[in-house]
Amino acid sequence: MADLFLGAAIGPPFQILFDCLVKVPIEKAVMFKGMIIKIKQKVQAMNPLINQIVESNMALDRQKSEMEEFVLKMVKGKELVEKCDKYSNWKYMWKRHGYTTKLQDLDESLDRLLRILPLLIARTTNETHMLVKEIHASTVGGTSQGNLRQIEVKGSCNVPEPPDFTVGLSDSLEVLKMKLLRVDDVMTEPILVTAPPGCGKTTLIKKLCNDDQIKEKFKTNILFVTVAKNPNLGLIVQELYQHKGYSVSNFKDNKDSELKLEELLREIGKEPVLLVLDDVWSGTESLVEKFVFQIPDYKILVTSRYPFPRFKHQYEMKQLSDEDAKAIFLHYATFEDENAAIPNDLLKKAVDYCKRVPIALKLIGSSLRGQDPRFWHRQLKKWSTDDSSILSSESDLLSCLQTILDVLDEKHAILKECFMDIGLFPELRRIPATALIDIFAELYGVTEDDAITNLYELRDRNLANIVVTRKDADEIDDYYSEHFVTQHGMLRELALHQSKQDPLEKRKRMIVEIAGENLPQWWKKQIDQPFNAHLVAFSTDESFTSNWCDIKVPEAKVLVLNFQTKTHALPEFVKHMSKLKVLIITNYSFLPAQLTNFEILDTLTNLTRIRLERISIPSLKETHIVLKKLQKLSLFMCEIGQAFSCIKISEVFPNLEEINFDYCNDLETLSDGFCDLIKLKKLSITHCHDLSSLPDDMGNLVNLQVLRLRSCIELEKLPDSICTLSKLTFLDISDCISIRNLPENIGQLRSLRNLNMKNCWRLVELPSSVLDFQQLKDVVCDEVLKQVWEFYLPADANIELRLAKDDVNLYWLDS
Repeated sequence: MADLFLGAAIGPPFQILFDCLVKVPIEKAVMFKGMIIKIKQKVQAMNPLINQIVESNMALDRQKSEMEEFVLKMVKGKELVEKCDKYSNWKYMWKRHGYTTKLQDLDESLDRLLRILPLLIARTTNETHMLVKEIHASTVGGTSQGNLRQIEVKGSCNVPEPPDFTVGLSDSLEVLKMKLLRVDDVMTEPILVTAPPGCGKTTLIKKLCNDDQIKEKFKTNILFVTVAKNPNLGLIVQELYQHKGYSVSNFKDNKDSELKLEELLREIGKEPVLLVLDDVWSGTESLVEKFVFQIPDYKILVTSRYPFPRFKHQYEMKQLSDEDAKAIFLHYATFEDENAAIPNDLLKKAVDYCKRVPIALKLIGSSLRGQDPRFWHRQLKKWSTDDSSILSSESDLLSCLQTILDVLDEKHAILKECFMDIGLFPELRRIPATALIDIFAELYGVTEDDAITNLYELRDRNLANIVVTRKDADEIDDYYSEHFVTQHGMLRELALHQSKQDPLEKRKRMIVEIAGENLPQWWKKQIDQPFNAHLVAFSTDESFTSNWCDIKVPEAKVLVLNFQTKTHALPEFVKHMSKLKVLIITNYSFLPAQLTNFEILDTLTNLTRIRLERISIPSLKETHIVLKKLQKLSLFMCEIGQAFSCIKISEVFPNLEEINFDYCNDLETLSDGFCDLIKLKKLSITHCHDLSSLPDDMGNLVNLQVLRLRSCIELEKLPDSICTLSKLTFLDISDCISIRNLPENIGQLRSLRNLNMKNCWRLVELPSSVLDFQQLKDVVCDEVLKQVWEFYLPADANIELRLAKDDVNLYWLDS
């Protein structure tokens, strides 16, 4: 970084020049009148800007030598103006040319300074805020008892937004509000909200936490934690620390987690606290008691489908009225501009069949929307003859929801498969959309565009939710690393229920969830018979220590491994998966985990896509792997270390076409070896905050079409060689706040069509070659850079300058 130039230093020489120009009688400066007037107008326009800089002693982020040159120009400018005043008589005509040239030089310097000063001020004002928001969300550090060290990053316990349409919750809201707004010296008992699955418990709590009176009382101390089936106390406490902006440490054991939890709650408990523990399962209610402390005005709200007798304060949600149930069904079954021409008798039978369960009304209504009227009548008559009671058991509810899949079967077979594939990932986790895209693309032969379209189709049918953590979510740039999929627990249970309809050895999807040492019976028997599954998923918790059994899944094309331990070994059975195309490994603990037995990947000769999350990548030199068919490598929040050192990367991945580094905090430089990947088409490095330089030979990537360098806040420049990338169509340097200049010949990128460059605060000038772009049509930028572009572009330029939303949303991390 260059030394910052303190703005106060520019004040005195400017004031001297300003005063000198004020004293010069324009009417007497005959020979230089026009130039003197121009210079005087520029100086008057600069006066308020200079005053603003001087008063705040603003640190101007330009090269010190450059700003000192401006100061020298002003000093000499004062002398020049005085001489022009002295020699303004026509008898000194012979001096005119020399002084006119010098005045023109002064005018050009002032013109340039006048142009960049507003940009420097705007950038300096915003940059500090931008830096704070771009701190890596997984910052870690120690804490000491009674002395919590607070940082600026906040995390994952924000209250989710409630759905736009809700009915029938008003009475419940008022009852719970009364309980929470009551002032207690000490609140020791949790409030338990119970109802059968799919009846709106979580929706009720979301609306409650977003109520104005509740937010006024608890302010930033509303903590929303999803507990789910196999909770991990240590992870929950780490999420709470992160959310409140405190540095996070590893805990020795559960006892240490409990001590740190109490420390945090007592620290933030100086103000009222509301803790929501959502979706607590039977058998895990003892976890709730670990959050109970004698703290004034500390409230705990618990939701569960199970009534727990040990909790004194319970509230059971009431069933929907007929009118509310009909309203929900009609809302999801018809379009807004469509008259609900559903015969009353059929409508009543459909609502009765759903037993007024909100999730059933919503999903079955959505499955009928847009269908042919005859299909409506056929389905509703079919359902109305079924006498089963949805509320009699969860299995009956699943049977009811099964009708949704029957509808998909008729017209959207691939969409049904995509829905089923979401069940490969653990319950109530945010699933990276890119992981699902990889699965859909390889298994069903669809393009990545079609794959993301399928996810949005599932969303439109209310079979999944899509969370986009970037604020410019409307940008269409094929960047989905900040798209996540979530799903109601009952929908995942539906997918698992459907997967289990066939015998274990014949199932298309093998989904195995292991808590501790509770192994499935077939695991213990060490079955020799091969399984027919094409998709295999194993999810284990932090206490899993067993050795993998040697199963045989020769037809597997997708393997998903989800774990929570500090170290994890790739199972030996992987080497039998000769047809494997997609490997997705996710560590759900808080810090990157060591992955051992990595060399086994060398046996997977058909592997085309790998996605690793929170993994410490081992040295590829030591593993000796060669993946000849690998086309896409995605590393999310991984430790890169020396993984790519001392190897010829093009020999390890000779056919690699796409690399994604996201939130890899220790990636400081990109190895030169990556420049030998001549088949590479997409290179994405985002939120790698320590990345400071790129290889000089990036021009060797002759087939590169997409270069994305979003939020690499230490990156100062782009290598000049990128100007030779003749196939590059998309360049993204958004939020690269340290880039000062673009390559001088960037206009040689003849194929470039899209350029994203918002929040490049240090970039206040463009090279003249930007006028040479031939295909550039779209520039996404901020207000400041829009002004810069408008200065360079001619009025008839065929380039659209679009303003991006000036915000960065990092409060998303959901462990």
